[in-house]
Amino acid sequence: MFRWGILSTARIAREQVIPAIQDSENGVVAAIASRDEKRAAALARRINAPHAFGSYEEMLASDAVDGIYIPLPTAQHVEWAIKAADAGKHVLVEKPLAMTAGEIDGVIAARDRNGVVVSEAFMVFYHPQWHRIRELIADGAIGRLRHVQGAFSYHNVDPHNMRNRPELGGGALPDIGVYPIVTARLATGFEPRRMQASVERDPDFGTDIYASVKADFGDFELSFYVSTQMAGRQMMVFHGDKGFIEVASPFNAGLYDHHRIELHDQTRGETRTMRFPGASQYRLQVEAFVRAAQGDFSPIFTLEESVKNQMAIDAIYRAGENQGWVEI
Repeated sequence: MFRWGILSTARIAREQVIPAIQDSENGVVAAIASRDEKRAAALARRINAPHAFGSYEEMLASDAVDGIYIPLPTAQHVEWAIKAADAGKHVLVEKPLAMTAGEIDGVIAARDRNGVVVSEAFMVFYHPQWHRIRELIADGAIGRLRHVQGAFSYHNVDPHNMRNRPELGGGALPDIGVYPIVTARLATGFEPRRMQASVERDPDFGTDIYASVKADFGDFELSFYVSTQMAGRQMMVFHGDKGFIEVASPFNAGLYDHHRIELHDQTRGETRTMRFPGASQYRLQVEAFVRAAQGDFSPIFTLEESVKNQMAIDAIYRAGENQGWVEI
């Protein structure tokens, strides 16, 4: 069994990734690390993990773990991903991996010089609904794809939350703007060429709280909006000349809505509903990561894919400043 070490006691680790590891077929949580040793020990006791460390460095130096999951604030991801790789650990690091695409070069170098697996935790990459959507589009189920539309929003005005703190890497685009881009890329196999955007920042927090984006993919367009100060919503629609595909809960399947996609075929005048009961994208993610770390062939979200996605986010910020088209 692959022995996981969790670098911090962050909420996403407690509520999503640790339970996924506990449910997985090939991994166990072996250690918790926190700068507050009492917090590490309390979480370790709660989940029956055998080791608790009062510093991140202690866990990286330990032989009790094979790989590290990093759910720290965004601004600390690159630093600790490199440190973990240099300690000889495989690394699964929360999205977004970096603040800019250029920062990922250092993580790639650390991965390569240490011969370890390092991956950004895009759990949607592992959900079967996205692989099915890609098959449908490739098979011509909606004809020629013309437009992709997306939305992701929630309401959070807590000044202490890291998503509202620019020094920690907060903002709507880093936190949720990555999802419409990565799923459009995953579902179509195409890359965006240029971006146009309007970006609004909170006058007190300084973080981007709303962005309306148009991405030119060459053969089709992607338009989406994201916000950290609007009522919660998730939506992705792939619209072709013969039909369209609606994704009920594109990014948090099972939370915002059921694991369901609907294919509207206007040529036949019918709608097909496809469901994915029991699919846990977090469990599928950690199992695939472990297989890759143990040398078995298993597709994972690569750092090279992370660079491409972050380049799109970087371009959106530039487009928001000049209000015109920006090349990626």
